[in-house]
Amino acid sequence: MGGPSREPCGLPTYPWRLAPDGLATRRQLRALGLRPGGQPVVAQIERPRRRREPLVAYLYRIDAARPVRPMTPGKQAALDKAMNARRTCPKCRTDAGYCIPRALGMCVPCAYPDDEQRAA
Repeated sequence: MGGPSREPCGLPTYPWRLAPDGLATRRQLRALGLRPGGQPVVAQIERPRRRREPLVAYLYRIDAARPVRPMTPGKQAALDKAMNARRTCPKCRTDAGYCIPRALGMCVPCAYPDDEQRAA
């Protein structure tokens, strides 16, 4: 049950939650403070879904992973600038306190000005 079920892309494929020890997905590596570091994918896991093809996650060796690179001041400044742009309403030019929904294109009070009067 815990062994690879098939090899569609030349990679061992394991059922969901049954990958062997020593392998991890990108997210699992990141939670450990690691990154793949240029190593090749060694296996994959499949999570079945109803009426659609299964979700696939690639697995990397934990022992070959490298530490995450530290955030540089330039990267931090660029990230802060990008997040500030996502939080600033283009209509009223104020910081909404949250990321502006792309579907609205503006903060909620600007998108629905009549709702504010009803709530008060």
